[in-house]
Amino acid sequence: MFGGMSTSAPVEREKLITAMAPELRRQLKIRASERDLALQEAAEQAIRDWLAAPGHRPVEIKPDMHRPWGTYLPVGMPTAFKDACNERGVTYIQGLAQAVSCWIEGLTPATAAIRQPVLRVMVCNQKGGVGKTFLSGGLAQGLAEMGLRVLLVDYDPQGHLTQGMGLELIDEDDISLLDHMTGQAKGHDLRELLVTLPQSRFGGRLDVLPACIDAYLADALLGQVRVSHTSVERALAPIEVDYDAVVFDGPPSLGMALDAALYYCRRREVERAQRSGVLIPVNADIYSYNAYKMLRRQIDDLAVDADADIDYLGLVLNEYDSRQGQVVQRSHNSWLEFVDPGVLVVIKALKEPKEAAAAKTPLLEYAPSSEHATVMREIAKEVAA
Repeated sequence: MFGGMSTSAPVEREKLITAMAPELRRQLKIRASERDLALQEAAEQAIRDWLAAPGHRPVEIKPDMHRPWGTYLPVGMPTAFKDACNERGVTYIQGLAQAVSCWIEGLTPATAAIRQPVLRVMVCNQKGGVGKTFLSGGLAQGLAEMGLRVLLVDYDPQGHLTQGMGLELIDEDDISLLDHMTGQAKGHDLRELLVTLPQSRFGGRLDVLPACIDAYLADALLGQVRVSHTSVERALAPIEVDYDAVVFDGPPSLGMALDAALYYCRRREVERAQRSGVLIPVNADIYSYNAYKMLRRQIDDLAVDADADIDYLGLVLNEYDSRQGQVVQRSHNSWLEFVDPGVLVVIKALKEPKEAAAAKTPLLEYAPSSEHATVMREIAKEVAA
């Protein structure tokens, strides 16, 4: 259904699409990064070893505990993998689980890990209605519930995240994040703007930087700032030491404000790949794909212009409802064919996020046992791995 960009394979490589349990995927990500391997390289090593050595023991797989997963492999290897699975009488999911599990178990202990910089995640898509606010808020809540100190930045002038958390917007006449970004907040501490969520499940570890309506002026004002793409980094530098993770609810537009936040979420020199970066919510429709192409072009252009490594952490297919017909189902299937980035999880269209926002209560507090809360915790584990 979708044409072009991220569904096309690199030169002399072919796509393998199957599925993997989230915990196994996280372990593969961690072990690969410890050895300075790209995820694709680690998967290739695991599958190559599995092909060369039959007789692996079965891996327990629960039917409801695997998610779509794909990678690019050398030409011919996806076919060889599938043929080997058929010959050994195992599913592709079981074959991949055996390959990855055996590779991980065979690794020698890694050397002591270098302390990583603050985890930075930009949740963005300029298209409305894709669940950007829901995802950024849920991710921050899940990280805080895990024990991390989290700063959640409402970077959207509409302020839906701020209001959905039961907080007040920063008055337009008061000092705001934009003032700190443009150097107009001299003598003011950014900490003055922060609000700590009171719910006990977050343990005082989740701070929110509320939105201000003045953010709609960001592109115009940043155009007057020297080296504007570093403005978010300069603004947050004084308080970064207080946190383990910073999560942005991105603006509903493309432009200089988005560039500044994207640049802040780039990979640092001592940071492993696929740790900080961009998380993109999408819907199962062609309009979401068109918006994704525009966003991807801006991110890739910024990476070149600013000489920055900006990693894609994955796609989140939100509010999927298979009852909406064949067009939606085909779009869903097309998204699942993506590899770089791939779909981390598919989220059903359910009522809890809207109810939580209407109640002005964080989702994990409003409906802690709901399916959506469970998914947010899963995404938080994925991002924090």
